[in-house]
Amino acid sequence: MSTPAPAVPTPGRDTESLQVAAVELGRRSGTPGRLPGRLGRPPGWFVILWRNRKCRIGLLILAGFVLVALFAPVLAPYDPRADEYPTSLGPTSDHWLGTTVQGEDVFSQLVVGARTSLIVGLAAGLLSTLIGLVIGLTAGYLGGWVDEILSFLINLGLVVPALPLMVTLAAYSPVHGLWLIIFVISVTGWAYGARIKRSQIITLRTRDYITAARFAGDGTARIIAREIVPNMTSLIVVGFMGAALAAIGGEAGLAFLGLGDPLTVSWGTMLNQASLGGAMITGQWAWLIAPGLALALLITSFTLINFGIDALSNPHLRED
Repeated sequence: MSTPAPAVPTPGRDTESLQVAAVELGRRSGTPGRLPGRLGRPPGWFVILWRNRKCRIGLLILAGFVLVALFAPVLAPYDPRADEYPTSLGPTSDHWLGTTVQGEDVFSQLVVGARTSLIVGLAAGLLSTLIGLVIGLTAGYLGGWVDEILSFLINLGLVVPALPLMVTLAAYSPVHGLWLIIFVISVTGWAYGARIKRSQIITLRTRDYITAARFAGDGTARIIAREIVPNMTSLIVVGFMGAALAAIGGEAGLAFLGLGDPLTVSWGTMLNQASLGGAMITGQWAWLIAPGLALALLITSFTLINFGIDALSNPHLRED
């Protein structure tokens, strides 16, 4: 009796056969099997973001600002703090956006200021998100007297006006600098995110898979890290984007009020110096409009990206 020849996948059923063959090959070789057509494909979450038209525009704008921030020393034609040029110039071929009343190049300050805004946005947004995540998860999961104490702190953080508190901390702090601004924005902007995350974990902690994990003997930290946080990824990312956006605006506002570090080049300090230098009176519109327009574009990019992040958690919002 002859042994039947192995079946060869036909074009009509090649998908299922290739999947079986890839898995079997991976099992024998000790590496996970993958279909040849899937090699090099971007991850699914990026595909969903890229298909959303608004998110795609936001990603491109944000990527442009990131590139400008990374290559700022190369793109800036002059030292942003060098005051050796003619004062109060309008846009010229040598100084594209003119010069300040101190003789500094406005375009160089605009390029270098992108790095400051992104650093503040990422650092303060990340720190604020971490504080809100830890407090919100702890309060929502443990409940009881822990929840009551942390909820009181959250409500206190929501009731206290953020802007006056930021101004007070920045004005009376004995140490000034960029990291002070990051700290001030972080400690005043975590409460709203903590409130949302607490509400979400209260609904998740009663799910069947959480109960099964408890019966399996998993500890609290393992349940939160392996079962709860992955199901809150989109909420955490949305919270980070909102915190980063608020941090960028907060830094610009504090710098515009003169509470930032005067030695740090940022879009907020540019607006402050343009206001003090009488840019509107002297007709130096580029000095005044350029940093404001850059801030508006950067904030708009974060807002547009949020549309794509919403599509990650809600399939009805996805675009083909």
